[in-house]
Amino acid sequence: MLVLVTGGAGYIGSVVVRELLDNGFAVRVLDKCLFGDEGLNSVRSRIELIRGDINRFDSEWLENVSAVIHLAGLSNDPMAEFNPEANRRLNTEATAVLGEHCKSKGIKRFIFASSCSIYDKGLLAEDIIQDEESPVEPRAAYAVSKYQAELELKRLAGHDFCPTILRQGTVYGWSPRMRYDLVVNTFVKFAFEKGVLVVHNGGEMWRPLVDVSDVAKAYVACLQADISIVGNQLFNISYKNYRILELAHWVRKVFRELGVDVEIEVEYGSAKGRSYRVSTKKIERVLGFKPTVSVEDAVRIMVDKIRSGITADFSNPRYYNIQWVEILTFAEQIIRMTGSIF
Repeated sequence: MLVLVTGGAGYIGSVVVRELLDNGFAVRVLDKCLFGDEGLNSVRSRIELIRGDINRFDSEWLENVSAVIHLAGLSNDPMAEFNPEANRRLNTEATAVLGEHCKSKGIKRFIFASSCSIYDKGLLAEDIIQDEESPVEPRAAYAVSKYQAELELKRLAGHDFCPTILRQGTVYGWSPRMRYDLVVNTFVKFAFEKGVLVVHNGGEMWRPLVDVSDVAKAYVACLQADISIVGNQLFNISYKNYRILELAHWVRKVFRELGVDVEIEVEYGSAKGRSYRVSTKKIERVLGFKPTVSVEDAVRIMVDKIRSGITADFSNPRYYNIQWVEILTFAEQIIRMTGSIF
């Protein structure tokens, strides 16, 4: 089976690609490669890589494709707020267009990377565990764009197009295309750099979290399942719901076990902030899928990689999505005025 992975050179995508290959799937990656394609270096000879823009989708990219895993788009709140129009085009409109292309090509299997941030009601909201049937009113631009994309896919859904929507918790862990702008990964970076983990708002915020390798396994589990079970379905993916202060303590525990003294500073102030907890009982019941990589396990892996000199340059802006996009945007503006550098 040939699987098209949009955003396959990214933080999650480069791990998903490897999981697909390990399970015998043929892989075609579609990625604009704004962050480079180094995350695919070790598997380049085993995949087909198309450097293309999801906003200008070419139906030829779907030739011989049996399933699509759609990861491409802007990835978090800072990116969405930096360019709300691009956020809407990439996360919502491009998803709808891709779904229409798949439907016209007779591609039934379509797995979409959505977000548990859709459930956010704010730190002062009632503290409840939400499942796939819970009513949602997303607030932030990123969450809104993901939810609207879900609605577009549901509009297209039927017997001839059967999307599976995976609402992912905040992802953590090591990837060949590393990021240090995700909460656990950021704590790891600060533990190395400063020996201090700063926790805002008392660390009271709840987040569902999941390791990137478990996310990749969830996508493969959906591909391997009978489409009558996963088609036109929505699933939450999370290892566990954590408070942010709890996360800091787990990270500190691992570092101290490894001989590094790390402190925690708790700041109190604004009660604003995202906070939400989710249930994963549905995917456990339907697919028997349960993530296995804890925050502690993931931190140990990241520490080992960093100590080995892999993705250890914390100052590299490519490891921070919004920083890199700001640099590229500024460079693009300069080149438009000056023309080619040489």
